Amino acid sequence: MDVVSSQLANKLKRHFLFGDLSFDNWEGLEPWFKNLSERKISSVDELMKWLLDYSELDAVFDEEMAWRYIRSTCDTVNPDYEKAYDFFVTEIEPKAAPWFQQLNSKLDACAFRTELNPEVYAIFLRTIHNDIAIYREKNIPLFTEIEKLKQEYGKIAGDMMVTMEGKEITIQQTSNYFKNTDRTIRLEAFVKVWERRLADREVFDKLFDQLCVLRQEVATNSGYDNFRDYSFASLGRFDYTKEDCFRFHAAVEAEVVPFITEIETARKKNLGLSELRPYDLEVDLTGKPALKPFQNGEDFLDKTILCLSRVRPAYAEYISTMRAMGHFDLDSRKGKAPGGYNYSLSETGVPFIFMNSVGSQRDVITMVHEAGHAIHSFLENPLPLTSLKNPPSEVCELASMSMELISMEYWNVFYSNEEDLKRARREQLEKVLGTLPWVATVDEFQHWIYENKNHTAEERSNAWSRIMSKFESPVIDWKGFEVVQKYNWQKQLHIFEVPFYYIEYGMAQLGAIAVWRNYLLNPEKALDQYEAALKLGYTQPIGKIYEAAGIKFDFSQKYVHELVRFVKEQLELIK
Repeated sequence: MDVVSSQLANKLKRHFLFGDLSFDNWEGLEPWFKNLSERKISSVDELMKWLLDYSELDAVFDEEMAWRYIRSTCDTVNPDYEKAYDFFVTEIEPKAAPWFQQLNSKLDACAFRTELNPEVYAIFLRTIHNDIAIYREKNIPLFTEIEKLKQEYGKIAGDMMVTMEGKEITIQQTSNYFKNTDRTIRLEAFVKVWERRLADREVFDKLFDQLCVLRQEVATNSGYDNFRDYSFASLGRFDYTKEDCFRFHAAVEAEVVPFITEIETARKKNLGLSELRPYDLEVDLTGKPALKPFQNGEDFLDKTILCLSRVRPAYAEYISTMRAMGHFDLDSRKGKAPGGYNYSLSETGVPFIFMNSVGSQRDVITMVHEAGHAIHSFLENPLPLTSLKNPPSEVCELASMSMELISMEYWNVFYSNEEDLKRARREQLEKVLGTLPWVATVDEFQHWIYENKNHTAEERSNAWSRIMSKFESPVIDWKGFEVVQKYNWQKQLHIFEVPFYYIEYGMAQLGAIAVWRNYLLNPEKALDQYEAALKLGYTQPIGKIYEAAGIKFDFSQKYVHELVRFVKEQLELIK
């Protein structure tokens, strides 16, 4: 399958741009920005036409960046893909940034903006005003350097390989070994993975040191004391504060960690171990081999489409459209960036899913997660402006994490054996809550990093160990692997590539549990509410979008306690 082809895309019809628009040089793009900048706006109708043309340019620009990024992550060793992506971030984006700022300022100053429907455009106009406020032209070259360092992280991580059973495999492909019932094999895989990761720990430390310096300079240039405060502004976090994040951390520590400790204590007892080691956390307690939900990539897609068709037929149609257009790259391989994502394609309107599947149950979770994002992309497509289709991550992750739980009701597509199905569901529900302490760890760690601007690499890893100890079950014994625990943060690509994009997973996980609870009570009503929320894009505040989904945007200890109790009840029903 050609994972980078977009030739089958049925693109939205252009009304403003025309001809073979090329991104091979800036000279061919600048006139379009200039046209919008110089155009006179004498009425609200003319403003609306201007906005639609601006949106079209924005969509085409975003999609060009998307394909270059997709190609570079699908094949990190292809010099042409790397060159094309580098050219865009070093030559095109820096030249476009001042123009985008100029167009935003033109809109912000337009007297007719007050005549736009506030139910649709108020949040958009607020975002534009915020973007203008934090923009500094001297940050443009810094962003370029940051993008290059982020790409370097992906390239290094993508090249990591280990040898198991005489075969060279990716780090991602080792995941199945941690489900092996032979503890010596699990230990072997763990040691080999971390010997390989730790071989680059100094490289990653130096790379991250550079990122910290650049990010702090960006923050200082924009008038912020630290990059954390700048990030809250740049991410448009209007609906909660850093203090709310701290309350989330505390709620997870108080309500979730004890539950996870119960699970790990039972695991240790059931496995008959004198100590529970970090390589004992994935193996099945009944001694059964790892779950095998599909045979290959085609089988995986077939089963995913069938599963989603049973949720709602339209969802299967969305994924089938993506498949027909070649908008998938599923298998893990050497020279492929780590992780997984759904990349919305602003002009085509049909997203792309990237992941590193190895034939595991975890792959099923990743697929339905990214499918949730894809469904979101399709549902918000009718909105008139590209910018209205960019809700914050707290909403985007609600779409994906809700689909993980909703789809669980139809996992018999992947597992015909009832016991295997129960195992998969039990594993998922344990991980739903297990996600929350890890999210709290990553988020609190990032607060520490950017509050302590002059920290050393050693202080950074020590801080990680200290924070991790708050949120991890004390039952897990790291003796002899203290250095692994200390550098465990380096495997989390978000810390390198998308700083502060992580607590959203925790907030959305709570929301997803609530959506699933509604689904179990009334499936059709819950799906109608789910879709109603996603169709809003970013035309309403986060709280209103959650309200449309029939749930609360709440991460207080009381609410966390309520949802933890619900998940525990559902786990009891599986036994």
